[in-house]
Amino acid sequence: MILKRFYDEKLAQASYLIGCAATGDALVVDPNRDTEQYVRAAEAEKLRVTAVTETHIHADYLSGSRELAQVTGATLYLSGEGGDEWSYAFAATDGATLVHDGDRFSVGNIRIEVRHTPGHTPEHLTFLVTDTAGADRPIAAVTGDFIFVGDVGRPDLLERAAGLHGTMEEGARTLFASLRRFAAEQPDWLQIWPGHGAGSACGKGMSAIPHSTLGYEKLFNWALATEDEGEFVAAVLAGQPEPPRYFAEMKRLNREGPPALGGFRIPPRLPGAQLADALEGGATVVDLRPADAFAAGHVPGTVSIPLNKSFPTWAGSLVPFGRAFYLLGGDEAAAAQAARDLAMIGLDDAAGWWGADVLDAWPGELERVPQINAAELRARMEAGEVAVVDVRGRSEWDAGHLPDVPNLPLAFLAGRIGEIPAGRTVVLQCQGGARSMIAASVLQAHGIKDVVNLTGGYQAWAAAGLPTEKPEPALAPA
Repeated sequence: MILKRFYDEKLAQASYLIGCAATGDALVVDPNRDTEQYVRAAEAEKLRVTAVTETHIHADYLSGSRELAQVTGATLYLSGEGGDEWSYAFAATDGATLVHDGDRFSVGNIRIEVRHTPGHTPEHLTFLVTDTAGADRPIAAVTGDFIFVGDVGRPDLLERAAGLHGTMEEGARTLFASLRRFAAEQPDWLQIWPGHGAGSACGKGMSAIPHSTLGYEKLFNWALATEDEGEFVAAVLAGQPEPPRYFAEMKRLNREGPPALGGFRIPPRLPGAQLADALEGGATVVDLRPADAFAAGHVPGTVSIPLNKSFPTWAGSLVPFGRAFYLLGGDEAAAAQAARDLAMIGLDDAAGWWGADVLDAWPGELERVPQINAAELRARMEAGEVAVVDVRGRSEWDAGHLPDVPNLPLAFLAGRIGEIPAGRTVVLQCQGGARSMIAASVLQAHGIKDVVNLTGGYQAWAAAGLPTEKPEPALAPA
């Protein structure tokens, strides 16, 4: 058996190529939109992709399963579990084979056994992998968003990201049952090959270690070690990070049928004079430069989303789907990287880019975002000169925040502009500079110009020994 793991750092997402050296057949599990990487890897191992599958309908990236199957002529295996509401709308037209709990299919001498493991989503599958050339039992389970190293998939996304109210407690109880069943049926030596690592919003405490064993997870994964259902439900729902806004769009597209990308493209470089036209036309212009560079001077109306590890997360929440947008800052390589990162989550409409030199030629005055330290902020708050907005996620705010300061998470800030007090300096605070700078750019782009950033955010405030508060903990589910 040949195994290759692919890992996208910005999505914190893993996919797998599993090949049979004897027959040359290969399966790809949970491919992302960079389909060419799987074709190249298979060719390098003298394999051909003959089967493609995915563990569930993903929320955090656009699936490449459909396109990869089309390009290679491979059989597409999709979940037939979860009921009509969670069936793949394109399965019939694409000639996909629907698989259910207990089904098996072969890729050369590799046997794949299907296990229905709902909880994270109703249709979720786990795949047991057996190399029949030398074994009669599985070596590993490709677990997707079911079991991670150190954590399990969150069951609240259908409610919090897709708007299906009343589903997260039911999902948590279903997940508990799935974990108990799986742990009872499978041997401790079974390897766990998960779909995500540390940094993914699909869980709250997963490890950066790429794989584990079921026995190890029984000992040290809190979820598998928790025997009481009520305790598990309360714990798995508590402290989950705010889901990025684009998750709902990914769910919809991945269910209805992700459009074929046909390879990544570099948007054209545009004349500087067209920047003003784009902004006047209401287009989104994303400034890719680091937060401190944006704070020192930026073109009014542009939105700061630094091209770093968190770029897809914030872009997916702030750049509109289905409309042309533009990139600013950096060089052609940066524009190409940004366009690729955005295409991975279905933002395919990058219409062009400008280098940072357009700022030097900008005919008007550049905007800035001044900084303020914790002591200065406290004095201005006591004087009633400023309003403060906490743009962290709810779980961070729950862990501690400035007294009497509202929580407007960055992903939802643009839709809650009306809650910002008029006529006062607005101070934004979180941990780290990039997120609050993005928030400052959103406010300025919406006409709230008098914005200041708290250097070091909440962490600096707390470190200075200034007052903080926490809300009362919610009651655990019965």
